[in-house]
Amino acid sequence: MEKKIVFGAADTFRAAAIEQLELWSKKIGAEFIKSDLGTDPASVGYKTAKFAEENKLDIAFIDTAGRLQNKKNLMEEYKKIFTVLKKINPKYPHETILVLDATTGQNAINQVEEFKKISNLTGLIITKMDTSAKGGILLAISKKFSLPIIAIGMGEKDTDLHPFSSGNFSKILVNNK
Repeated sequence: MEKKIVFGAADTFRAAAIEQLELWSKKIGAEFIKSDLGTDPASVGYKTAKFAEENKLDIAFIDTAGRLQNKKNLMEEYKKIFTVLKKINPKYPHETILVLDATTGQNAINQVEEFKKISNLTGLIITKMDTSAKGGILLAISKKFSLPIIAIGMGEKDTDLHPFSSGNFSKILVNNK
């Protein structure tokens, strides 16, 4: 069964992030919510969740990209997104997936710790596994925080995001392929 999806571009400070998400939304036939540059990211999150409810969509993705755990103002904006979502439905969000860059290394543990203070993380995606980075820190993070690894990004094409498989991940760690 095909799902009805909406993407919300809550990274409102980078025009390229909004454009890229809009392009991918069109590519897969998903709805798309955005606001002007500099708009409060929480307002985009709110509009996205309301749109999903009003149109009886199956999935609402709210992209909060660019949130660094050591930037207090960005983390406060991230926290505010959760606050406004709970005004719509106290059970929101159903899932919170943290996307980590494989080149981050040990700093990724700090990222997970700080994001977990704000929301209940439910899974991880690791990107840039097509680089020289091995992403081995993902195993430590998954174990320490009991988080499932959902997918691995091996590039920028639509076919480069793969569901996590421990066997394939092991091959990547050993061969970097």
